[in-house]
Amino acid sequence: MRIAVLADIHGNLRALEAVLADLPRRGADLVVNLGDCLSGPLQPAGVADRLMALGWPTLRGNHDRQLLDRPVEAMTFSDAFSAGRITASHRRWLAALPPVLQPVEGVLACHGTPADDLTYALEVVAGPQHLRPATALEAAARIGPTPGAGLILCGHSHLARMVRLPDGRLVVNPGSVGQPGYRDTDPHPHVVFAGTPHARYALVERGPAGWGADFLAIPYDWDAAAADARAAGRADWAQALATGQLDPP
Repeated sequence: MRIAVLADIHGNLRALEAVLADLPRRGADLVVNLGDCLSGPLQPAGVADRLMALGWPTLRGNHDRQLLDRPVEAMTFSDAFSAGRITASHRRWLAALPPVLQPVEGVLACHGTPADDLTYALEVVAGPQHLRPATALEAAARIGPTPGAGLILCGHSHLARMVRLPDGRLVVNPGSVGQPGYRDTDPHPHVVFAGTPHARYALVERGPAGWGADFLAIPYDWDAAAADARAAGRADWAQALATGQLDPP
């Protein structure tokens, strides 16, 4: 079984199309989308239309939830930008997405952790501007028990990483398709960036020795994506999209 795993598209249609063009040569049996599909100053409606037509198993990320559970005046800029551009049909699609899903036997997919779409599974915010990899024990405590699942798929941090937990379970974050860097304030202000502007996803495969993962970085026209973000008034997004880097606030 080979599964292509995508997460954190964030309205970046150009990056999504690049991944879609790459997928056929990878031989995946299934594509799973871990959420945060639309929020961002790019093409949220175009991404929604594409994903709805594809019909992949897709779960609800924190930004997908926030597009539905709060008034526009309480939203972040990226959520409010997207909320003003998606349709009632897109909203119904988002509302039907589950927070956690089991795409195949033995695999559990979530956005952050199974219990919380805002918690990093594989990273720790250790203080202002300091994000570090979680240890295997820390990751296991955050993820909790997953009966019957030896592979856990998660997103949210936008960083491609895998960790084998002390009990042998494998946790894989594919990185972000469409947003290689961002700033956050919870629980402390911090900056996250991938280091390059590529669209990222992963292939996970079960072999004789168990599950493994390959991480992929796909080129696309990130300068055009950065220009879109700049036109929307988001210089920070433009920097991250064009370079994969982001300056501290």
